[in-house]
Amino acid sequence: MRAFAVRVPRLRFDAARVDLAVAAVLTVVAQLEVWLGSGNHTGHRIVAAAVSLLATGSVAVRRRWPLVVGVAVGWAFALQIGLVGDPQIIAASVGWFCALYALTVWTSPRRFALGTGLLVVGLGADAAGPHSFGNGGSAVFFAVVMLAVMLLVRRVLGDRERRVELAERERDLAAREAVVAERARIARELHDVVAHSVSVMVVQAQAGPRLLAEPESLRDTFRSIETTGREALVELRRLLGVLRGGDEHAATAPQPGLASLEALLEQVREAGLHVDLRIEGEPGPLPPGVDLSAYRIVQEALTNALKHAGRAEAEVIVHYETGAVEVEILDNGVGTHARVNGSGHGLVGMRERVALYGGLLEAGSRNGHGFAVRARLPLPPEPGR
Repeated sequence: MRAFAVRVPRLRFDAARVDLAVAAVLTVVAQLEVWLGSGNHTGHRIVAAAVSLLATGSVAVRRRWPLVVGVAVGWAFALQIGLVGDPQIIAASVGWFCALYALTVWTSPRRFALGTGLLVVGLGADAAGPHSFGNGGSAVFFAVVMLAVMLLVRRVLGDRERRVELAERERDLAAREAVVAERARIARELHDVVAHSVSVMVVQAQAGPRLLAEPESLRDTFRSIETTGREALVELRRLLGVLRGGDEHAATAPQPGLASLEALLEQVREAGLHVDLRIEGEPGPLPPGVDLSAYRIVQEALTNALKHAGRAEAEVIVHYETGAVEVEILDNGVGTHARVNGSGHGLVGMRERVALYGGLLEAGSRNGHGFAVRARLPLPPEPGR
């Protein structure tokens, strides 16, 4: 299959890996500050290095254990400041803020209350040390300010985090529902293909007794029954692999195929999109399921072009090969982002149809000058090969 000028990347944000990278960077910077700096920590480098390592390293696991991380880092800082003084390690302080953020935003109300209570106790231990804030009033003031900030952050960002999480779950659920709906629709169409094939076999079998006196015609009829039966069995296996949904009554009429493209393109032209058709290779008979899937892919792609391309022109290319058939739908319109990331499920349906036959689907922009969809559907080997 010919390659795209531009393919649409599928990027997934991995927060755990980002935290790991941030933890590594902060750890290196903090240790450099401890061992190469000349701040208040020079007399207690080992303590400063250990506490800094705990604070920066905890960033990597703060999402998994926010309560433990928040309390442990808070107590470590409180004890260090109370016993040996403030080391003034900036990278370690960033790790401490990250730990407090995790405790504030990513814990349940009960765990948040427990964690803040333990932090207040830690501040009390700090106030009792020789290098505390200076007096009890300063420690109390710091504790009140810290708690106020944590409550404010939890109220604002915590609600937003929960809304984002809920939106992601709804989006995943909608995507799963779209896949199920497309599989159900494909199952219904394959059911119709199988029903039509079986109906043809029954009609041909009924004509058998009348053809006993015509051996050639009878031989051709049996060959046709064999071919149709093989195709029906193949489609039936695929049908059993997808969900059968809905209460619609299956029709016994044949489904459309690539031979019906001209009628489809005429409808699209009447809707306002100028589209041309080009056939490459030698057209030949296709299995009914492959023929239907290729037609539906063209139909979905042209529907998307009508919705999102604006004033545009399109071209449909059907390429026949010995072991596969390819369809390519190109347009020179706009609205690429909407077609890739919109709420419609056209691309989901195409992907499901292509996956059903072990094919390949590519969809993406054409260097900012429209959109392209290319699908390759392999053909089963002919009987006897």
